[in-house]
Amino acid sequence: MSDTVRLDWDGDVATLTVDRPDAMNALNVETLEGIGDALAEAADRARALVLTGAGEKAFVAGADIAHMQDLDTEAAQAYAELGHDVMDAVEAFPAPVVAAVNGYAFGGGCELALAADIRVAAENALVGQTEITLGIVPGWGGTQRLSRIVGDEHARRMVFLGERVGAEKAQDIGLVGEVVPEGEALARATELAEEIAAMPAFAMRTAKEALNRVHEGDLDSGLAFERRAWSGLFGTPDQREGMQAFLEKRDAEFQ
Repeated sequence: MSDTVRLDWDGDVATLTVDRPDAMNALNVETLEGIGDALAEAADRARALVLTGAGEKAFVAGADIAHMQDLDTEAAQAYAELGHDVMDAVEAFPAPVVAAVNGYAFGGGCELALAADIRVAAENALVGQTEITLGIVPGWGGTQRLSRIVGDEHARRMVFLGERVGAEKAQDIGLVGEVVPEGEALARATELAEEIAAMPAFAMRTAKEALNRVHEGDLDSGLAFERRAWSGLFGTPDQREGMQAFLEKRDAEFQ
């Protein structure tokens, strides 16, 4: 794994940290590849994953502009493919991903947060798809995921104007789900991840896959998948334990 990415464990909860604080955790090729490697390593074990950046100034300040500056079209395409592969891997990670947005999240950093399932922001966080100010557009999923999360109008304003959104406004428009005091984003994200990890793992993975289907096809296809997923959980140990515990008025003990 890359020296610029850390993967730490606390029971079934993995924490993936982008660790380039001297570069505001910007995503160069090595770091993108490191994130991909860490996700692959954690996929079979984690029941929840926390995604964050080292330090308190930046979650991920963006892609590596120094690397991008002199790219030709072919090299830019390769860089875009790598970025998309990583964002897709976050979105498709089998267990829920909680992003602790502990500071700046611009460009590729915003796109990384958008690929997570749940986003917690510190009060000092600033989030934005700022690529237009560099003469480009979001290239790692921002033009697609942003509007699905915040709606078309807010997405167009952020992309067209390169608008940097503070934590409170980010919560108002649905870009993040929760705002906490500065320095507490990681602790709160970890708390949520621990709650998620305590839930039945197979049902949780099925729930995430079903929710992701909202963005992949029409309503009828999504509803058909939901019916199959729902009925397929019956007969599993977690379903039997969960319902038996409810009827017996006790806490469930999931596998």
